[in-house]
Amino acid sequence: MRQLAGVVAILIGLASVWVYGCAAAETPPQGRVREAIVGLPCEGCEAVFEGLPATLETDARIGRQDEPGQPLRIVGTVFDSAGHPASGVIVYAYQTNSRGVYPPDDRYRGLAAYHHGLLRGWATTDAEGRYSFTTIRPGGYPDSDLPAHVHMHVIEVGRCTYYIDDILFEDDPRLTKEKKAALILGRGGSGLVVPKPDSAGAWVVRRDIHLGKNIPGYPVRAQQPVPADGASHRR
Repeated sequence: MRQLAGVVAILIGLASVWVYGCAAAETPPQGRVREAIVGLPCEGCEAVFEGLPATLETDARIGRQDEPGQPLRIVGTVFDSAGHPASGVIVYAYQTNSRGVYPPDDRYRGLAAYHHGLLRGWATTDAEGRYSFTTIRPGGYPDSDLPAHVHMHVIEVGRCTYYIDDILFEDDPRLTKEKKAALILGRGGSGLVVPKPDSAGAWVVRRDIHLGKNIPGYPVRAQQPVPADGASHRR
């Protein structure tokens, strides 16, 4: 998983590039300006733009409607740094199938999105900051003790993009105390969720997102100037 790999890379002293700010935007062939990546180095983060639909919905689907597995609904609200609901934010998610595999998408062979597989999707937040995904519960990697997870990214349109903590499932037997300590970093808030069944038998989890929280190099918005005399506008 990204977080664990990033920690290991730092500990063993691998050279890495830290990207700060949102100044270095890139214009892809289709003409849309790509928001710059902020935070820790992130292998394959450019995949958030590869296949990005021109039109987005608040309620999106990850993968095919007939994808085998236990049905899962991911719901959440995105909040800005002041704690207000943030509209128009793009949430990107990708995951393994029920067998713990990322089925490759041959349309993106040679690109980062190829490794993100077929189970990926984008949602945009509504006026109340809400978003949701319909998908299946991911499987854990075969021959691995890493817990099952859903990768999450945020695109703050016209500003920047970054990955946030993966969704991790509290009822996953692989999610030990040690794994929690290593994988829950609080990027964009905690990704630890408690699955609950709904009336139709699908699992439902809530993953709220706090923009910029624990994201290194996150650009701070300029504050409103304070009057020189310190006076307020009280009547």
